[in-house]
Amino acid sequence: MILNVSYNNKKIKEKIDRALGMPIPLMERIKMGGIGSPKLIITSCSMSINNLLILDNNRNVCNIEMRPKGIIVGFRSLLESYALVIPYYKLVLYKGKADEYSIYRDQHFVKIEAKPNEKNVHRFIAKILSAKSQQEGARIDDL
Repeated sequence: MILNVSYNNKKIKEKIDRALGMPIPLMERIKMGGIGSPKLIITSCSMSINNLLILDNNRNVCNIEMRPKGIIVGFRSLLESYALVIPYYKLVLYKGKADEYSIYRDQHFVKIEAKPNEKNVHRFIAKILSAKSQQEGARIDDL
């Protein structure tokens, strides 16, 4: 789901917290080595996201925030901030072309640039995949 997170709206915040869990506490963030990605360049995206991004002439960039049960892909258009909320069980992430990662949730997707020399991007994607596998392992154990 794509949400406008520009304003401090309690209902939207609760919706995100219900879907992905509360934000990770500071000490846990430090132990993990950070939960936020560097600035990521969007190479292509789904029509619904593209319709928001084409409203201005800025470079299309996003960032990713990790949560206990998923990720938030954040991007800006005009003066508004948007979030693509993706629980781990709906996250499909794979490396496409040589310099690109694809992040999918249902019909929404974002493809980001990741050049071979950008080690921090590759490490962050690996961290997301590790968290996803741990979350799915925990879900299987609960059954």
